[in-house]
Amino acid sequence: MLPKIAILDDDKIFCKRVTKIIQSKFSIQTDVFYNGADFLAKLEKRDYDLLFLDLGLPDINGFKILEYLTRLQKSIEIVIVTGDSTIDNAVKAIKQGACDYLVKPVSKNRLELTVGSLLEKIKLKQENAFLKQIVANKSQNNFIATCPKMVEILDMVKKIAPLNCNVLLQGETGTGKEMIAHMIHELSTREKGPFVAINCGAFTEDLIANELFGHDKEAFTGASSSKKGLLEAAHKGTVFLDEIGDMPLKLQVKLLKVIEERRIYRLGSTKPIDLDIRIIAATNKDLRKLVEDNRFREDLFFRLNVVTLHLPRLSERKEDLKPLIFHFITKYNTKFGKNIKRLSEEAYTILLNYDFPGNVRELENIIQRAVALADGDEIKAKHLPSDLTLVNLDKIDSDVLLSLEEVEKKHIKKVLEFTGYDKKTAAAILGLPKTTLWRRIKKFNLKSS
Repeated sequence: MLPKIAILDDDKIFCKRVTKIIQSKFSIQTDVFYNGADFLAKLEKRDYDLLFLDLGLPDINGFKILEYLTRLQKSIEIVIVTGDSTIDNAVKAIKQGACDYLVKPVSKNRLELTVGSLLEKIKLKQENAFLKQIVANKSQNNFIATCPKMVEILDMVKKIAPLNCNVLLQGETGTGKEMIAHMIHELSTREKGPFVAINCGAFTEDLIANELFGHDKEAFTGASSSKKGLLEAAHKGTVFLDEIGDMPLKLQVKLLKVIEERRIYRLGSTKPIDLDIRIIAATNKDLRKLVEDNRFREDLFFRLNVVTLHLPRLSERKEDLKPLIFHFITKYNTKFGKNIKRLSEEAYTILLNYDFPGNVRELENIIQRAVALADGDEIKAKHLPSDLTLVNLDKIDSDVLLSLEEVEKKHIKKVLEFTGYDKKTAAAILGLPKTTLWRRIKKFNLKSS
């Protein structure tokens, strides 16, 4: 969103010159006011991000305008415009809330530098406000999404949640499948019922059967009492079967029967137990391929696959990276009693270009560690895990054995090319002082072409 700039000064020549410079350099339109009354009237309908304020207005003292804006707590940057004889007043205005002052006549270079730095400040404020709004308005279970693909999935969740149909969630580890499952449950008519989750790949076949179906007393050696299974415990609620692709074939047959008959038998029992459950299954595997390989039952696949949601990798939703980082910084500020306010450009560049094989879960772990290590109010590149800054050397010709010096040369060259020869960022990624990187560039003759 383009910043809104106003000029409040009765010097028409000055206003025309400033308007021309801002428009040509920054491509931003300005609103010009020659008296305070017109500006205040417009202020009732429009908020400004930047104001050039002349203290010597014909109708209202500039200090009263400044005092009024301060009292309203408007988020506006105010630059005082003054002549040499009123510099003391400009300094006084700075103490009362103005951010800078310009002494007439103002050079083009001075004006461009002032506006440029303030536009960066305004951009940062707008971005932080946007991130705060995203986090404040986040969906249930802290699911943050701004990229079109994830927004579409969340819209689909809202549509299918009340329908009581089975749902299959597909996506890599750490993409938020269980969070989506919780969201479906909480938006459904079963929200007051239990949400029961089980990882089908975490147990042996016998243990999964026991966990799912429970057992009667003396059903097997050591069964001294009856045990209710997770399916039975989820009655009137939702069952979340994570890593369904790892479920043994024998158990797939039993699960299919449960879906069809809506009843179970505890191990060692002949008495049926009626169930009212909704099943949400999740996997990071290609179930269709498993069906083709006879490792997953086709009939069970179709029973689970009433609605399928494919969750994208974090690398496919980079629009969400900053909001997620902001969310995790806020979360771990509270947990660790820190006051981290920002991420350095070098640190963000590293994260932006990282592939995140562990997806959002990995990003949270990275930010948790960084918040814990940071000793100021900013996360820097040095607070990130060192392996994030390493370029994958497997891509270097594997059939050629290189000297250590040649490997170093290739590695530095790759990082320089990756960063567009931004030496500051490259040094951060390589973990080298900039002077050391400069010497390596000179030694290996690694100049940009």
